[in-house]
Amino acid sequence: MKKLKHKLTFSFILFSLGIIILISISANIFVKKNFNNYIQDRLEKRKTDVVKDIDNVITKGNLEGASIENIGINALENGLIIKLSDDSGKVIWDARTHNNGMCEDMLSKMILNMNKINPGLKGNYTVEKYDFKLSDTKKAYLEIGYYGPYYYSEPDIVFFKTLNSILIIVAIVALGLSIIVGIIIATSISEPLFRVVKATNLIARGNYKNKINEKTNVEEVEEIIDSVNKLANILENQEKMRKVLTKDISHELRTPLTTMQVQLEALVDGVWEPTEERLKSIYEETQRLSRLVGYLENLSRYESDNLVLNKSMVDISELISTIMVNFEKQLLDKNIEYESNLNRFVANVDKDKLSQALINIISNGIKYTQIGGKININCIEMENEFVIVVKDSGIGISEENLSYIFERFYRADESRARATGGSGIGLTIAKAIIEAQDGEISVKSKVDGGTEFTIKLPK
Repeated sequence: MKKLKHKLTFSFILFSLGIIILISISANIFVKKNFNNYIQDRLEKRKTDVVKDIDNVITKGNLEGASIENIGINALENGLIIKLSDDSGKVIWDARTHNNGMCEDMLSKMILNMNKINPGLKGNYTVEKYDFKLSDTKKAYLEIGYYGPYYYSEPDIVFFKTLNSILIIVAIVALGLSIIVGIIIATSISEPLFRVVKATNLIARGNYKNKINEKTNVEEVEEIIDSVNKLANILENQEKMRKVLTKDISHELRTPLTTMQVQLEALVDGVWEPTEERLKSIYEETQRLSRLVGYLENLSRYESDNLVLNKSMVDISELISTIMVNFEKQLLDKNIEYESNLNRFVANVDKDKLSQALINIISNGIKYTQIGGKININCIEMENEFVIVVKDSGIGISEENLSYIFERFYRADESRARATGGSGIGLTIAKAIIEAQDGEISVKSKVDGGTEFTIKLPK
């Protein structure tokens, strides 16, 4: 299986090579076509110039002089073989008579040069005739012969070869640059991905601290790196939570078991008398264990995918008012001020389970609100949802602990939590209940600034 870096580099080079070849062929065709048009235009101009020069000589009546010969030799040097004669058939000047060897040599070069630029093109020798008026009774005839359709001089061949060489050099340089750019681009993409793979392998082996610090300007790769780092943080935190969970469960079970063991050993050994008070203490510890097991059973049931909900239309404001009646004594004992703004709305929820969630949240707020504090509960009906906000002026939760507040057995302050007798899963159960009813629960808090729970239920 090929590496991504090699596949990207190969694909980029292949694509660039295709573009370079396509551009080179197109440029060659375009240049050759325009160059041939130029050669044809130049040939036409040379024929026109010869005709004009001959006409000037005839007009001046200087047919016997050196002017005709000069014109003929100049035309021959430019690939034109001329013959001038009068209407009686008398030859005034003929390039072949003047220098037949030069004519044949010129024709051979024309054929060779045309094949150099246009291989396979079949040319032909063409003769064009023009007539001139010598007098009222006499005429002169000019024959211009050439090998066509194109006449390339030696400088033309050099120019065209140089142009082709330049195109080849440009293509080679472009290919070299495309290889370099392809390697750079492929490396910029593959190297961060390689580090992502390496990091995920370490994560799979339980090493969550190996974060990816690679920076890249590729948005998708940056998102992958961020996702892997977040995953590593989540898994690291989950690992910590599992350790805390094991420790807390052990503590929750050990304390009542140790208490009962000590008391029962004393009773069995006859150190203590089985008095009603001691038996009651053992019973209370048994009840404590039973409650803990009950909490765990409830949490397991609420988090189950098969949780059965008995939904009905429930007046939320009335439900909260009823719940708060049960907390009146606790509010009075701590002199906590209770305020509410309960806008009446009816939601389709499981009344008993929602009551349990609200009781857990409100109870938690009362526990961690100091004497003389304040609790506020609001009910708000939005466009697509119902919102319940429970806010207290308690001790608050630090930012470090806030993200774990809904975890099982998690306590932001263990000494205070154990003093209140909390099990550490009340908020976990509340979250499970809310989410089971397609709702959302979130929390905002600040140390010594209170805590605010927001519950959103769909309409």
